[in-house]
Amino acid sequence: MIIVLDLDDTLYDELSFVKSGFKVVSFWLYQNFSIPQEETFSFMIEELFQKGRGKIFDSLLEKYSIYTKQNLKKCISLYRKHKPDIKLYPEAEDFLERFKKYPVYLVTDGNKTVQKNKIISLGLDKKVKSYILTHCYGIKNAKPSPYCFLKICEKEKVSPLEVVCIGDNPYKDFVNLKTLGFKTIRILKGQYKDIFLEEKFEAEYRFNSLSEITEEFLMKITSKNLEGQ
Repeated sequence: MIIVLDLDDTLYDELSFVKSGFKVVSFWLYQNFSIPQEETFSFMIEELFQKGRGKIFDSLLEKYSIYTKQNLKKCISLYRKHKPDIKLYPEAEDFLERFKKYPVYLVTDGNKTVQKNKIISLGLDKKVKSYILTHCYGIKNAKPSPYCFLKICEKEKVSPLEVVCIGDNPYKDFVNLKTLGFKTIRILKGQYKDIFLEEKFEAEYRFNSLSEITEEFLMKITSKNLEGQ
């Protein structure tokens, strides 16, 4: 049995990374423009919840009449390259400890620098067999592409039926994996926890927490499918 985990909102609270990055940007604005940190941080949080991530730094710099391409580039760079103040969910720590005798992989989308910084800060580079940054293989091979998951199968010399994929995002974490026979589990956490899509997008199994997933259950769902081959 091989276990493949998603990162954001599956193993830690992604919002904690966003807040960590905003704090670094707020500190830089305070140092260079004497704008109160609490004020800029609150503005970014409000923009995030009202409008999403798209143009937060643009709006922030425009609000204080300090928008330039150079300042925007600096804010983005600080956000992406900072060492984040983030922690694994306690149940994620426990899960990794309980399943450490199995090959555990991490597959994550997103900016390569950002995702690697998260992985290092969370200590996951020492807790999993290997981590795959999908964007290293081109955006076309990011989720929902099964490309990186099939690479794991090749490396481990196993069939998709022996691989359990655990994530949180029904829009992209499971849709193309199910058709290939991968076993899929959705954790109801993060920004998608209350969103439910049509069956083809949903995981085969759903749990509220990683703590609910037992070794017996994973062995059962993988062996059951191998018997039916």
